[in-house]
Amino acid sequence: MSSTIYPTGTTIYNPDKCWSGYTVFIARETGIALVNMNGETVHLWKGLHGFPAKLLPGGHVMGSLGVRPPKFGYMDQTDVVQVDWNGEIVWKFDQYEYIEDPGQDPRWMARQHHDYQRAGNPVGYYAPEMSPSTTEGNTLILSHKNCTIPEISEKLLVDDVIYEVNWDGDIVWEWSCSDHFEDFGFSEEAKNAMYRNPNMVIGDGKVGDWMHINSMSTLGPNRWYDAGDERFHPDNIIFDGRQTNIIAIIDKSSGKIVWQIGPDYNSSAELKNLGWIIGQHHAHMIPKGLPGAGNIIVFDNGGFAGYGNPNPGAISGHNNALRDYSRVLEFAPVSLEIVWQYSYHEAGFIPKMNSHKFYSPLISSAQRLPNGNTMITEGSGGRIFEVTAEHELVWEYISPYFGLDNRGNNVYRAYRAPYDWVPQLDRPEEVTVEPVDVSRFRVPGMEWKEDSSIVEVDGTLGYHPSQLCVVQLDESKE
Repeated sequence: MSSTIYPTGTTIYNPDKCWSGYTVFIARETGIALVNMNGETVHLWKGLHGFPAKLLPGGHVMGSLGVRPPKFGYMDQTDVVQVDWNGEIVWKFDQYEYIEDPGQDPRWMARQHHDYQRAGNPVGYYAPEMSPSTTEGNTLILSHKNCTIPEISEKLLVDDVIYEVNWDGDIVWEWSCSDHFEDFGFSEEAKNAMYRNPNMVIGDGKVGDWMHINSMSTLGPNRWYDAGDERFHPDNIIFDGRQTNIIAIIDKSSGKIVWQIGPDYNSSAELKNLGWIIGQHHAHMIPKGLPGAGNIIVFDNGGFAGYGNPNPGAISGHNNALRDYSRVLEFAPVSLEIVWQYSYHEAGFIPKMNSHKFYSPLISSAQRLPNGNTMITEGSGGRIFEVTAEHELVWEYISPYFGLDNRGNNVYRAYRAPYDWVPQLDRPEEVTVEPVDVSRFRVPGMEWKEDSSIVEVDGTLGYHPSQLCVVQLDESKE
């Protein structure tokens, strides 16, 4: 059971141990929010969507102006836009597919979903000497296209495509996931389960979101390519398929899959050591200039995903991989050795009993910061936090944006950027926020009072013996 009443905004902040800056994310059903380390919303681009929201140097942001009606399209954004501090459009693309939905005005759409990347920076967050362009350059866009592929399923599919557009809006490169179905190594059991149910979702009547790619970025300069491994060419593209538990790299020049883990994590000793990655988000290579550069970092959600043999949690074989806690993993892409991780264990929770306390079965992300800290978006609960390499929690923020229906404050993905990316604002004062002793925290009017029945014995809290009721059993009676 989760709390129904809890604080929002910044709840913990240690300026001496944080890499401080501005954090950008989607304020649910409100717009794109920019907050400082003390939780103040310093700017809000009202009405601007973001899948995700990305801050650019100069106080610009990228997002979308509209969403296709869900009954016709699954997560389709109508366009991708770049706007300035005042909300004026600097760049826009919507010319991927001409859509004629019943009862709607026909129009061109980008059909973008989940990710995009502007040239100049491979991952869309701050890395030294690799700033995303704001006045020129190409943009990689993750998008949808409907298709029927009998080898996958007889049902209508919403396929993932990646295309590249130049500043003038010309599509100069395109890749379709379904073209490589046979390359992903699905077992016969997985293929059978997928054929029956290719992850059917609402949108276009009813379509199968068979792969569900939710993250896509270029590798950028890296030590593996510098050492001669062509699989890691800086232009190559890494993506993760949430529904299939796959992380893979596309050779940009040929379109072939040249590196992959999943869907089976029992096929080698290295994969077994890595452990099952399930329903993951935001898999990317840590960019050059940041601690851990060249390693892959991913928010391993757990939850439910995959195709395969039926089990008690997945009677049809759909979503047959299940786990009720999350991990953030950083691992070397060649050896698959885990370099760093964050889970309930590193957070200090009791195994099994409290493993769910770091858990987001959907959405979420992780960003490596220049000082070696990692900012994590635990998206389902609207929690964004920063931990050191030693797993110390040094910043925590809970989104106060619950949307019009007040049903949740979830955050898809958040990014931290340096103060100088926003010249419109003066550098804010950084005020320490000490962790609250939650055992004594009360809502106004319900002050904490000392409980005389609780005592400390050898450093352990417990109830005073006078408060205990002891019953002596009479063994002479049955």
